[in-house]
Amino acid sequence: MGLFSKVWEYYSRKDVQKALIKAAKNREVVGVFSNGNFGSRPNTLLYPADIMEMVKQGVVSFHGSVERWSNPMALEAGLIKEEMDKLRIGWDLIIDPDCPDFEISKLTTKLIVKALEDHGIKYYSIKLTGGKSFHIGLPFESFPEKVNFQETRLLYPDLPRKIIEYLKYYVREELKEELLRLDNPVAIAKRVGKSIEEIVDKDGLDPFKVVQIDSLVISPRHLFRLPYSLHEKSLLVSLPIKKSQLDKIEKDAARPENVKVELEFLKRDLKFKEAGSLLIEALDWAEKFKIEPEKIKYVRKRRRIREIPKSLFPPCILKILNGLPDGRKRSVFILINFLRNMGWDWEKIEKEINEWNERNKPPLPSRYIRTQLRWHARQERNLLPPNCDNKNFYVDFGVCLPDNICKSNGLITIKNPINYPFRKMKKE
Repeated sequence: MGLFSKVWEYYSRKDVQKALIKAAKNREVVGVFSNGNFGSRPNTLLYPADIMEMVKQGVVSFHGSVERWSNPMALEAGLIKEEMDKLRIGWDLIIDPDCPDFEISKLTTKLIVKALEDHGIKYYSIKLTGGKSFHIGLPFESFPEKVNFQETRLLYPDLPRKIIEYLKYYVREELKEELLRLDNPVAIAKRVGKSIEEIVDKDGLDPFKVVQIDSLVISPRHLFRLPYSLHEKSLLVSLPIKKSQLDKIEKDAARPENVKVELEFLKRDLKFKEAGSLLIEALDWAEKFKIEPEKIKYVRKRRRIREIPKSLFPPCILKILNGLPDGRKRSVFILINFLRNMGWDWEKIEKEINEWNERNKPPLPSRYIRTQLRWHARQERNLLPPNCDNKNFYVDFGVCLPDNICKSNGLITIKNPINYPFRKMKKE
């Protein structure tokens, strides 16, 4: 059977047509030919006849916009941001771990899914791309309608980029560990068609030189292969799967003759805005480490000082160490940097942070704690904990309890918690 006959036979299936049209709702849809060339845009899929007409013209694959539009046919080249904002009614988050090795793609997808679950997300989607990798998706309905008094639909592409970069940061160290369990760096380089020099840096294996997750491809009118579309090169189906299938799934499952239309990719009928926590964590992380790095304050590495005991710690730190119901993630940042500046060795800091987390109600995910500890351990300079007057920290979650060391003549004179022990020692 020739190429055209195979493509025609597959897209003639009523279940496939129905799935494609549902996925294409409010999206710009572009056909892709067997040579990789894209058809004219804008275009849409509204009826089964639209699909078959494009197949007649030689289209093999259907790609849809990440953004959803009130009128996709009103899109045209040269539209300014304000014009596109008026047309955009939402956007979906599509995470695309690109790797030529199928097993490494599986491994990466599992870790990203686990990261989403750590942030309280249940209704994510996974699909084979039809190539050697997977797509992980969150529908727009998962996100709050507004963020910082701005409509979420207007925050494209900056917001999804920040979320993807945050998720990369969140899984980086575990992905590195899992890759090294899978194989040695030389073998990994061979598996992905690169030299060893291309996948290592001064810190050893760089997992994101093995697997590419490029947030910058998230751009206006960005496209992804629609679920149940064929892949223009492999003729495999872009197939939605369950998480439980990840370990055992093989590419043969995506052969057209083996495919059943059972799962929906990016379900829209969600009742809860479950990605709110992920969104806030990503924004906090971006502000702290990426967008405005000059705001992160450092102190030079101190000479090794005598370890300062808890008996000299300020009330805010002691309150945090008792365990908290709120402000736990911000407190990880506070505690690690405070303890480093108190002369505690790293092994003792890790032990203290893990024991503290057990006292939290509820505890933070152990993966989150592990990731934070690893990030801070790699910093060559000590970071200061936030200053006492930072409204987003101590006062915000109720641990600012100034005593007579913090105050002078009724006014708080301690600038930063690290100053407290030294002032207390002078008074004693």
